[in-house]
Amino acid sequence: MYAIVEIAGQQFKVAKDQKVFVHRLAGEEGDSISFDKVLLTGDGENITLGAPAIEGALVGAKITRHLKGDKVIVFKKKRRKGYRKKNGHRQSLTEILIEDITLKGGKKAAPAKKTTAKKATGKADDLKKIEGIGPKIAETLVEAGVSTFAELAKTDAAKISEIIAGVRGSHVTDTWPAQAQLAADGKWDELKKWQDELDGGKA
Repeated sequence: MYAIVEIAGQQFKVAKDQKVFVHRLAGEEGDSISFDKVLLTGDGENITLGAPAIEGALVGAKITRHLKGDKVIVFKKKRRKGYRKKNGHRQSLTEILIEDITLKGGKKAAPAKKTTAKKATGKADDLKKIEGIGPKIAETLVEAGVSTFAELAKTDAAKISEIIAGVRGSHVTDTWPAQAQLAADGKWDELKKWQDELDGGKA
């Protein structure tokens, strides 16, 4: 089971026993904390979406340590003005350990599994053949139970956007179900011709 949760203004995809680095949180090392802005949970083929958050859902965690990130150099220059300015920045971070994902009614997540049943069958399609889908998005869709072209074709574009909400970047999912239907029907020439006209999945 996994969840997409908002922590300190950022969205993270988390699972039980996972360590996550977030912007500095208040609290001491060893403190237990919880986050209630759970946007999505997934358990096999069961996907629960929030509007925007899931009522009663909580992600429990423990602060393991406070630290600073790697130094980032910020250099500013203006041409022909003799203006140069160089600054260094190290973001203050907190490492947390995800202890449990609790849904409404007290149901807790089982320990995270490395593989899913669909992956084990070996019948998953290569979703990266759809214009606009990269490796990370393909992995997220498979973990959410969408592993074949036929399943993607039956999934509404809005729901796809919810599933991949935790993946960084701007993604236009409008054409993905239609592309997937062509792939499922084996119409590769027609799909390729259409994809040549698309830009990142956008018509």
